[in-house]
Amino acid sequence: MPLSSVFPRSLLVCIAALMVTVLLRAAGTTEVFFSPEGGCTDAIVREVRKASRSVHVQAFSFTSQPIARALTEASKRGVEVVVLFDQGIVQEPHAAMEILVKAGVPWFLDREHSIAHNKVMVIDDSVVVTGSFNFTTAAEHHNAENVLVIHDPDLAARFQANWKLHRAHSQSGVFPSLPAPSGRSSRRTRQP
Repeated sequence: MPLSSVFPRSLLVCIAALMVTVLLRAAGTTEVFFSPEGGCTDAIVREVRKASRSVHVQAFSFTSQPIARALTEASKRGVEVVVLFDQGIVQEPHAAMEILVKAGVPWFLDREHSIAHNKVMVIDDSVVVTGSFNFTTAAEHHNAENVLVIHDPDLAARFQANWKLHRAHSQSGVFPSLPAPSGRSSRRTRQP
C-alpha cells in the first residue's frame, strides 16, 4: 500500500523536506562566492561577525579594511582572533594591517616556508573560509577569485590542526613603521 494512500501528499512533502534539511545540516553546508564584485568580502565579514569563540586566520596577503575591521570588532567582543601571515607581508604594510596592529590583534609570521600561501579562516571550530581569495581589496574588486564558506566541524577540525602546526613555528610579528602593540618589542623579528 503506497504511503500516499495513508498520509496526505502535503504531509509527505513536508516530511521529505524536513529529512533533506536534516541530512544537509548533518553533512554540513557550503556557500560559494566569486569575484570581482561577487560578495566575497561581505561573506567573510558576515562569518567573522557571527564568531563567538575564535577566528584563526592564515593569510598570504592582507589589505582589506572591511575584513580587518571585522576581525578587530570580534577581538573587542572577546573572540580570540589570531592571524598568521606570510613573511612577505612586512615588506608592504597597509592600512588594514595598521587596523589590526593598533587594536592589539595578535599576529605572527610564518617563516618556515618560502611562501605561506594559505587563505584560510577557521571560525568557532566549525566554519572554514577558504579559496583562492586573498584578503585584499584587489581580490574583491579586480581579480577573478573564489571563496568557500564551509559549515562542517569535522573539516574545521582538520584546518584547525593545520593552523596549529603553522602557529607553532611562526614568530611574533612587528612592523618597524607601525607602533608595537603592548607587550611587544618594536624591533623587527626578521632573521637573515
